[in-house]
Amino acid sequence: MSIPLLEYKPSSQNQRVEGYEVPNEDTPRSYRLEDAPSGGEIQELIWAAYRQVFSEHEILSFYRQKNLESQLKNRAISVRDFIRGLAKSEAFRRLVIETNSNYRVVELTLKRLLGRAPYNKDEEIAWSIKIATLGFGGFVDALLDSDEYLTNFGENTVPYQRRRFKDRPFNLVTPRYGNYWRDKQETERYKWGDINNFVEMANSIKINQVKYTPVNTANIQIPDTTRQTKPQGVPVSISPTASFPLR
Repeated sequence: MSIPLLEYKPSSQNQRVEGYEVPNEDTPRSYRLEDAPSGGEIQELIWAAYRQVFSEHEILSFYRQKNLESQLKNRAISVRDFIRGLAKSEAFRRLVIETNSNYRVVELTLKRLLGRAPYNKDEEIAWSIKIATLGFGGFVDALLDSDEYLTNFGENTVPYQRRRFKDRPFNLVTPRYGNYWRDKQETERYKWGDINNFVEMANSIKINQVKYTPVNTANIQIPDTTRQTKPQGVPVSISPTASFPLR
């Protein structure tokens, strides 16, 4: 039995108010499948979806989901299903989910799928419980099947940042890592000359202790190396200037 989403009171934010600003170059562009009859326009829609879900600084050809792209080009799936597949992909899990806490995953996913930041901490806690009980896939399904998503984007519109009339867009300024992960990466990376690296190296050195083996001297046979005490023969010198007789 899944836990129902906790109730939270949305804070007053600009995306909940009807627009009044004059459109300009900062106004987000809407990409709809109905407006993309040609292959080139569908490709633009696909890259707009990548920019929205993966963020601008995470788009690489390596992370492309070609199977999903093919289905979308053939109209076999809707844009909402394409977004669902990108959010549940292995690339998104490795880039976003594994490197952040549940609270930050909620923040990033709301920005990328619903086009808005979390209203407050209460909403982050509520959705974090959903992740803990349903998993990230269930959390994605709950967002994409919500009335908020269907009302703003429907089946065939790529999500975009709503009511962006100041600051830069989310997909340009939202870093991949949270503060905790960035600090952890900075702490663990090797820094030449850092005393911590020297201490770690010193601690990693294995010192083999000398093990002393006791020896019993009772059974040791010591050879007799003493000389004879009485000399034999007559001492002779080979030097003619010697002071003692030669005989």
